[in-house]
Amino acid sequence: MTSKILTAGKFTAYQKIILAILALLQFIVILDFMIISPIGYILTKDLDITTNQFGLIVSSYIFSAAASGIISAGFIDKFDRKNVLLFFFTGFIIGTLFCALSNSFISLLTARIITGIFGGVIGSITMTIVTDLFTPNQRGRAMTTIQMAFAASQIIGIPIGLFIANNLGWHYTFFLIVILSVLILLVILLKLNPVNEHLKVNGKNPFFHFWDLAKNKQHQIGFSATIFLGMGMMLQPFISIFLVNNIHITNDQVPIIFMVTGASAFFVMPFVGKLSDKFDKFKIFLIGSIATIVIIPLYTHLPIVPLWVVLVMNVIMFAAIMSRMGPFQALNSMIPEPSARGGYMSISSSLQQMAGGLGITIAGSIVYQPTPNSPLQNFDWLGYVAVSLSVVAAYLVYKVSKIVKHNRL
Repeated sequence: MTSKILTAGKFTAYQKIILAILALLQFIVILDFMIISPIGYILTKDLDITTNQFGLIVSSYIFSAAASGIISAGFIDKFDRKNVLLFFFTGFIIGTLFCALSNSFISLLTARIITGIFGGVIGSITMTIVTDLFTPNQRGRAMTTIQMAFAASQIIGIPIGLFIANNLGWHYTFFLIVILSVLILLVILLKLNPVNEHLKVNGKNPFFHFWDLAKNKQHQIGFSATIFLGMGMMLQPFISIFLVNNIHITNDQVPIIFMVTGASAFFVMPFVGKLSDKFDKFKIFLIGSIATIVIIPLYTHLPIVPLWVVLVMNVIMFAAIMSRMGPFQALNSMIPEPSARGGYMSISSSLQQMAGGLGITIAGSIVYQPTPNSPLQNFDWLGYVAVSLSVVAAYLVYKVSKIVKHNRL
């Protein structure tokens, strides 16, 4: 049975089911990646590891995920999307189980590498399936729905994971992820039909397929846009430090800020998705980019203000930054031919991960604290860098939109 595709703007019952499944899948994968940082203070004490070793544990997932995405790009279009998803999700579950069973730095590091190898590809497979099953005038809503998993992990997953880690131990947080993952795996196995239309036209050798993906000039523009958007997320890791040390927000208030910000995404993302399906996707992206360019300098120059001001500013900045991603992902998915879509999305996902890591590394060389309790220095300069990256990204996404319009003529 081939994939079910609707040509009208409304979703079928099947599409709604698959969208819910894929959103849950993204939720669990993002939670697995994000939970490691909040439980870091528990891990370092329990495993008696240094902060440098903990940083290696966190970064090992990112780099193994990026490498896996590049390596798999040549092969991913050779198989049914459902089978590829089941393979990588099974590997992700095994890696997470190893995390739960880890009792030393080496064992946890190894487990995170295994989890990254499999988990890092799942995002690109998910977006590829969405592109295969949803038409261009549905993808804005579909992709923003998938991206809401990030917000859900912030306001639901991380608090639950922290509660379990604090009361039962960090191992049980990973056990919970394993249990939920197995349930989702079974649902995918039973509900997702084969997604194999692309196999009718893809018969290339994996190496040549990868080379064709990489040398395509239209693809290179899409990859460049992905890199600059990924690097532009450099502010996020330092926001809590800035709020606590510069704005004097208390430690107890920080979770409230992130929960409210995450909750706002449930309203912002669907709205942006509908707009991007109804109007020109680049125009919606551009509005989000302009809002981003305006709000970031205001945010990074905040003086000491009440909590409600921080909440409002945080929600606006998050909405502006994230409202660009749905329209861009929808446009980006239209660049490759169906036979190359899986490999293209896999490379894009890897580049986004590597760009995010590079952006954080650059940000870490810009901002600093003389002491752990002193104000974060140069956060305003980091904001200027993020704005500059946003301007370049907007230009590149404009070129992506021109490519898409040309290809559809």
